[in-house]
Amino acid sequence: MNVSESYKTPGSFIVTVMFFVLVCCPPGLAATVIDQAGNRIEVPKEPQRIVSLAPSITEMIFALGQQDKLKGVTRFSDYPAAARDLPRVGSYIRLDIERILALQPDLCLAIKDGNPKYHIDKIKEFGIPVFAIDPQNLAEIMKTILEIGSLLGAEQRAGELVRDMQERIDRVKQKVDKVAGRPKVFFQVDIEPIISIGTNTFINELITLAGGVNAAAGAEVYPRFSWEEILMLQPQVVIMTSMAGEHTPEKLIATWKRWKDVPASRNDRLYVVDANLFGRPTSRLVEGLEVLADIIHPDEKGGGGD
Repeated sequence: MNVSESYKTPGSFIVTVMFFVLVCCPPGLAATVIDQAGNRIEVPKEPQRIVSLAPSITEMIFALGQQDKLKGVTRFSDYPAAARDLPRVGSYIRLDIERILALQPDLCLAIKDGNPKYHIDKIKEFGIPVFAIDPQNLAEIMKTILEIGSLLGAEQRAGELVRDMQERIDRVKQKVDKVAGRPKVFFQVDIEPIISIGTNTFINELITLAGGVNAAAGAEVYPRFSWEEILMLQPQVVIMTSMAGEHTPEKLIATWKRWKDVPASRNDRLYVVDANLFGRPTSRLVEGLEVLADIIHPDEKGGGGD
C-alpha cells in the first residue's frame, strides 16, 4: 500500500494494519515478531521496563499513555515536559550501553537508521530484545504507532491516535481540494548557509499534502542555496523554522524582505513556524501539516501568490 492509497481509504488502512498487528502479536501473550528492520524478535509478555533509544519513540510512548513503563530515554527526549525527568542513556547516536544495562530493560525500542548498529548488537548480546522502527512517511508513522501500541498492550489508545491522525489528514485534503493553484513553497531549516529540504523527507510530504509545491524538491535531502539560486526559484511562499540559525523570527523575516524580486517577499508571504512540529516522525507532524495548510492556503485568501 502506498501513501496516496492510504489517504484515499483511511478506514481500510487502519483496519488492515490493526488486524496485522493484533494477529502477529496478540495482547497479553509472549510472541515472536518481526520489526521494521526485518529482524525476528522474541517480545516479552507485557514488558514493564522499556528504554527508548530516540526522542521520537519517547514521544510515541507518552502519546500511548505508557510512560510509566519508560525507564530510560536518550539525551534530547524533551517532549512532553515529563520526559525531561527520566534517566538518560546517552544520545541516540552515542548510546551509553552501561547505563542501559543498569536500568534492566525487558525491551528497548530503537530507530533503524539512527541508532548505530554495533550499539544495538551489543544490547542484544546481553539478551535484551530490541525492536527497531523505520517510518518514512505519515502512513508508516501510523503503522508504527499501532505496532508499538500492540507491543505495550495499548492497542485501543493506538487505534484512537491513528484514527485522529487520519481524520485530520483527510480534513486538510478536503480543504486543499477546494482551492485553485499550488504555490511554490521554500521551506528553510537553516539560514547560514541557506538550507532547505529535498523530496525524500517528511516535510516534503507535508508541503505536498498541504497544497504546495516544494521549491527545493530533488534527490538531495538537505540542499543548500545561494540567494542567486533562490531568485531563480521564485518561491511564492517562504516558511522558516524557529530553529533556523537560532535567530529571532523578526531577523529571519528581515533577511528575506530585502529581496523584493522574490514573490514571497514582495507579497509578504514570509512565515516562521515552530520547529518542534516538523522535526520528529510522530503524530505531531499532523499538527505541522495543519499549520502548513493554513499558511499555504489561508481561508480568507484561498491560497495563491504570484
